[in-house]
Amino acid sequence: MLRVEIRVKALVDEQWSEWFEGLKMRHTEGDETILSGLVVDQASLHGLLAKVRDLNLALVSFTAAEVDCSSREE
Repeated sequence: MLRVEIRVKALVDEQWSEWFEGLKMRHTEGDETILSGLVVDQASLHGLLAKVRDLNLALVSFTAAEVDCSSREE
């Protein structure tokens, strides 16, 4: 799994959260939206970035890091 954070230059309405695979959304004072959460693989990540592109959102920043699922407690 990957932990991602995608920052875009727009105030994206929270109704789009489901379309963005349930990523959490928060707005900044600078009229930006930060989408964050876990995605299962690179293909899902590319799908999310395609959605950002399809909505013509200006990408401000993007980070992704592998998450070690074996150490997570259930």
